[in-house]
Amino acid sequence: MKNIIIAAGYATRLYPLTENFPKPLLKVGSKSILDRMLHDIDTFDDIDEHIIVTNHKFAHIFEEWKEETAYTKPINIIDDGTETNETRLGAVRDLLLAISQRSIDDDIMVLAADNILDFSFKGFVDFFHEKQSSVIMYYHEPTLKRLQRTGVIAIDNDQKVLEMQEKPEKPVSEWAVPPFYIYRREDLPLIRDCMNHGCGFDAPGNLAHYLVDRTPIHAWRMPGQRFDIGSLDSYQEANEKMKNE
Repeated sequence: MKNIIIAAGYATRLYPLTENFPKPLLKVGSKSILDRMLHDIDTFDDIDEHIIVTNHKFAHIFEEWKEETAYTKPINIIDDGTETNETRLGAVRDLLLAISQRSIDDDIMVLAADNILDFSFKGFVDFFHEKQSSVIMYYHEPTLKRLQRTGVIAIDNDQKVLEMQEKPEKPVSEWAVPPFYIYRREDLPLIRDCMNHGCGFDAPGNLAHYLVDRTPIHAWRMPGQRFDIGSLDSYQEANEKMKNE
């Protein structure tokens, strides 16, 4: 399984911290956001490669970081060639770039690099093997305004996704979707061809939204909490809670 981390965002809401430095490499406590993620995932037998997609502006910084790491699985940095927020490819196009450049023909785990979890991704991988389908995560979100800014799903008793909405005015449930996905190898043809059928490209959830009507997808409920590092306030909050870790 390939672990594809989308790290290409320009994170303008975290300026000046991220004006000339990538958000995933910001320190939270003693480790960077990205290192916190990889320290967990690198231990999984299922994972055989970490692929990090970034923009051209920050590619050299990730290459320097890579030289200082000591993970057991190989790390490959992909430069998507963009240098401004206005010319960004978007998360789905970055994923397609990784699939093409690395000639991927395998299951893939796709993660947004600006999140910190207080639980392991191991349960998510085990759930993927159990269901034998592509899988996403979900969590309970009771606040309407927050639901209107994210993906929302309806599921059956077997946790199969029946419907997925993207930033809905009237959410179908209180089950929100964070940017973590595992797509099975058998769904790669659908993924490779998604842009030819109207799939959105900016947010990683656009692809899951596109696939729900075309292939079985199951949803795993998050067993803990997540920090979405999307603003200076959320970054400071995460630092405060993890200052001793």
